[in-house]
Amino acid sequence: MSTIRSYKDLIVWQKSIDLVTAIYAATKQFPSDERFGLVSQMQRASVSIAANIAEGHGRGTRNDYAHFLDMANGSVAEVETLLTIAKKLSLCSAEQCSTMEQQLSEIGKMLGVLRAKLRLRP
Repeated sequence: MSTIRSYKDLIVWQKSIDLVTAIYAATKQFPSDERFGLVSQMQRASVSIAANIAEGHGRGTRNDYAHFLDMANGSVAEVETLLTIAKKLSLCSAEQCSTMEQQLSEIGKMLGVLRAKLRLRP
């Protein structure tokens, strides 16, 4: 097993960056009147997932790290909600929505595992 030296080594962080890319690609196709609504919110919330993972990893304590992972998990729920709204408004294709929903589910599970490991470590 390889050593984690940087947040960039975390698969959950890598997958969250992939999600950001997918969100930006999907929201690029949204109507221009959504630029300051769903587009902005979805982009900021998806970026927040990766940013909180990175910031938490850079903190000095497990408690701080866990707190930032909790915030990342909150952003996962936010993006899921915004994606549900976008889907109901037919702003993204079924395929795009499904792919992003799968990414969010996987990221959420990985954050849960990482959070549990932080609690178990002495």
